[in-house]
Amino acid sequence: MRTTKLTALVAALTAGTVLAACSGGTNASGSTSKTLTIASVDQGSVEDVVDAFKKANPGVEVRLTTSSADQYQQQIRTKLSSGTAPDVMSVWPGNGNPGATYVLAEPGYLLDLSDRPWARKLPDAVKTVAQYEDKTYNAVFGLNGIGAVYNQDALDRSGLTPPGTWTELLDFCRDAAAKKTPAFALGNQDNWVTQTVLYALAATTVYGPDRDFDKKMQDGRATFAKSAWATALAKYEEMEKTGCFQKSPLSTSYEASQELAASGKTLGIVQGNWIVSLLKGKNPQGRFTLKALPATDDPGGFLMPAAAGMGYGVNAKAKNKELALKFVDFVMSPDGMSLFAEKQGSLPTLAGTGHTADPALTELSTFINEDRTVPFMDQLWPNPKVQQTMLSGLQELFSGQADADDVLKGMDTDYRAGT
Repeated sequence: MRTTKLTALVAALTAGTVLAACSGGTNASGSTSKTLTIASVDQGSVEDVVDAFKKANPGVEVRLTTSSADQYQQQIRTKLSSGTAPDVMSVWPGNGNPGATYVLAEPGYLLDLSDRPWARKLPDAVKTVAQYEDKTYNAVFGLNGIGAVYNQDALDRSGLTPPGTWTELLDFCRDAAAKKTPAFALGNQDNWVTQTVLYALAATTVYGPDRDFDKKMQDGRATFAKSAWATALAKYEEMEKTGCFQKSPLSTSYEASQELAASGKTLGIVQGNWIVSLLKGKNPQGRFTLKALPATDDPGGFLMPAAAGMGYGVNAKAKNKELALKFVDFVMSPDGMSLFAEKQGSLPTLAGTGHTADPALTELSTFINEDRTVPFMDQLWPNPKVQQTMLSGLQELFSGQADADDVLKGMDTDYRAGT
């Protein structure tokens, strides 16, 4: 694995594209249309971007549908293969899930966006996961990170402070539980949520001592089961047994976990930076800060997962290809990226947007600047089955139906199956 210093690359780039004037697209029958269809999992942020796009393009109608990541990933390939998919859709970077760039581009479901003005300006670290066979298919507009997001008002009421080491983290969890306010909300009913704590721990435990771990996996010189992934998973289990989470994470949805953290019923939540804006939406007066989740007693060795966030692709058989391209160009324009960054609490992929990062992301920005980040782990796995096995395995782990070794061995089996 080659880790790239994202901020330095982003700072070296020029501004994104400017949206051209709108004109009607042409559908399969040759008639013009001003209706664009979009499917997105960016609930709470894409709506404002769509409104801004419509304002910039008078007369355009947008039919937007939003859904959870789990629901979306279950349906998108079926819709693409049956010809019922929308013009524009959410696409994840890399190869980690059924809605990821490699998975959708390989069978020809996505339109090649390599000729768009913004495509050549993407940082190298982003191009790696936005391209398939050297062609760009994903308009990745933001950079994201995963860590512990704390509710400062809840901390003040508890008299506790964010932990700085692994030992302090366990003490923090015990003290929080004693005060009847669990440390972290965990919404494992939505299976994608199960990975966030594990990724936050694996960044330090796996990649801290071995930045080349992914390369060793690719070469067959390492496995999940016989590596520090076992350490990371053991720490995840220890957090659960220590009482770091609220009761019954498996019966708590992602939405419900947001409510717990936003209202101060927990002291925080381990999630991506995108959740900061969602928490503020539920508690406008709240103060939230993202910090690295301690995984060892050596803070100088902490790493954070940070990588290209989800973007948008264009259906290769889009009914309104012209408007679809206009929309992804708008997403990648200074206005579009700034609006997404503001609503999601992320960092724009390209420089020159004029966006001022949320102060809650100060530590994430510092880690990026200091080259103390690793990509989201699944983005470099050879197929989406590895992640799906991990997610279902983690739910089984929390329900007592599997143990850690079962989960990791299952991941190894799917990893060795290749693409």
